[in-house]
Amino acid sequence: MHRSRSLVAAITCLALVCGSATALADPGNGKGQGKPQNNQVHGNQGGKGKNAGGGDWSHGPSINQGSILGIVGEYRDYWSPGPALPPGIQKNLARGKPLPPGIAKKLDGRLIGRLPHYDGYEWQQAGTDLILVALATGIIYEVLNGAFD
Repeated sequence: MHRSRSLVAAITCLALVCGSATALADPGNGKGQGKPQNNQVHGNQGGKGKNAGGGDWSHGPSINQGSILGIVGEYRDYWSPGPALPPGIQKNLARGKPLPPGIAKKLDGRLIGRLPHYDGYEWQQAGTDLILVALATGIIYEVLNGAFD
């Protein structure tokens, strides 16, 4: 009698453990079904998404695009125009998306000294675009298309 109770208890525990694992499995088979998790943002959310720090876009730096483009235009000797990015990469160069590896380059220190500085962010050049990237996560905060045309 004692032996059968132990066996039933062991089988019940095994069933509970296996049942828990299947209940917690990804129902979308890793295809990202349902709502984004872990504060992931996809594409340009028009100021309504999450920034690299996990808060609303409105809590990040306030970017005056006209002023920044004016600085870039005024200091043309500090940069060289890069080749346009392939359309597939250009499409992924958007606010809230991770910076694709290997496409951005550091700016000349003289130009960086003229651009506004935002703690935790860095200006970089990707093709003909000026981008502001969160240092901790590599998430793009702002894209100024055609800044280096």
